[in-house]
Amino acid sequence: MIKKCFLVVLAASLISMAVPFAAAQDQSAPPPSQDNGGRHHGPFDPAQRAQELTKKLKLTSDQQTKVQSILESEHSQMESLRQDSSVSQQDRHSKMMDIHQTSDTQIRALLDPNQQKKWDEMQARRGQWGHNRGQGSGDQQGPPPQE
Repeated sequence: MIKKCFLVVLAASLISMAVPFAAAQDQSAPPPSQDNGGRHHGPFDPAQRAQELTKKLKLTSDQQTKVQSILESEHSQMESLRQDSSVSQQDRHSKMMDIHQTSDTQIRALLDPNQQKKWDEMQARRGQWGHNRGQGSGDQQGPPPQE
């Protein structure tokens, strides 16, 4: 009887000591962040992207509304294309690139000359990052630099 009581007390003690350690491990992990260093993981959010462009390009409220509309249209078209299983992966990729290029062109057309210069720099960095990633040189390339 004493052995059973001792084992129960011992088990309860071990459990009560383990709980703080488990809680400490949960707290040591960094909290999930909306700003993940400019890297986009998860679903594309047109509103968030419009906000990023607003900050980087200093968009007016009118430009911001139009850019968000373009990005929402792009997102809708991309989602429809992803759902279309009748399209080959290569065709899907090509069509997605076309949709993205059209959106980029529409956005650039809304910008004033100073904003266009900044936009072109952003696109060049993005293109260079994509080109370096596609080379498969073995170098681990990070995401495109953020301003």
